[in-house]
Amino acid sequence: MADAVALVGFGYWGPNLARNLQHLAGPRWRYLVDTSAERRGRAAAHYPQVTVTDDLDRVLADDEVGAVVLATPAATHAALGTALLDAGKHVLVEKPLALSTADALALTRRAEERGRVLMVGHTFEYVPAVRKMKEIIDKGDIGDVLYLHSQRLNLGRIQSDINAFWSIGPHDVSIANFIVGRPPEWAAARGARYLHESVEDVAFVTVGYPGGVLAHMHVSWLDPSKTRRTTVVGSRQMIVYDDLDADARLKVFDKGADRLDADSYHAWQYRLRDGAMYVPRLEMTEPLAEEVRHFLECARTGDRPRTDGWNGVAVVAVLEAVDASLRQGGVEVPVEAPA
Repeated sequence: MADAVALVGFGYWGPNLARNLQHLAGPRWRYLVDTSAERRGRAAAHYPQVTVTDDLDRVLADDEVGAVVLATPAATHAALGTALLDAGKHVLVEKPLALSTADALALTRRAEERGRVLMVGHTFEYVPAVRKMKEIIDKGDIGDVLYLHSQRLNLGRIQSDINAFWSIGPHDVSIANFIVGRPPEWAAARGARYLHESVEDVAFVTVGYPGGVLAHMHVSWLDPSKTRRTTVVGSRQMIVYDDLDADARLKVFDKGADRLDADSYHAWQYRLRDGAMYVPRLEMTEPLAEEVRHFLECARTGDRPRTDGWNGVAVVAVLEAVDASLRQGGVEVPVEAPA
């Protein structure tokens, strides 16, 4: 059985993936590929038992390598992912899956044609707080989801090849798609370029879902405070997920506005409800470890991953619609993602 594993890319996110592969794959982790001599040197020092190389062809030609984790720049995902799938490998691609819906769709269909697992690294869908939030919503505890909003802000990591929304926005899009459970219909965005002439450093994005559900996302790598927060407002309750609050990452608020009978002037009256707040119990697991473990298990069994290629297509379709809206001054642009 081809159960050896390879990691391609040891840049920004690669070391985190390497740490987890060391723990979860152990001696099955055979290769680490990177084009940088400096990064290869660091990798070899940390993982002397792994073959560190700049030659991807070694991985492609090794029939004992069944699974590959791809953590290279986003612009390379389509070409490298295609080469790996054509070589018969199961592939975990870091977000975003590709830089166009067409390329993401082509990768997904290629994986299905070849009977290979294609998974996208939408890590936040493996976060215990996010999964608990989805569980609470699906049980109907908060009533109907009315809208949600998120902030993903920091001073850095600044990139020049993709804008801030392509860099960090996929996290919030994948969370919103996961929470709402239905494909988005349109996106509208405004942004600004303060550090680069060609890419937006900040973006304010609104995504529309069926039934009038809105998701508003604020992303920036030029902000004084690190923020990672998602708020979901329901018809009965509200949820706040704060990834930086180690004591209470998830809070459920019994708050809302209950409609009363109309008054004598036929105007509706509302009673504001400010009830208790509770903190659900969460599993103590590392999301990235859960993601890598899930990929290795799917590669072994052939099961469809939670964040499969179609999940990646849906996110890239929103990113592409956001780009189009940015170019057109903030108009609503249809999200065109095949089912």
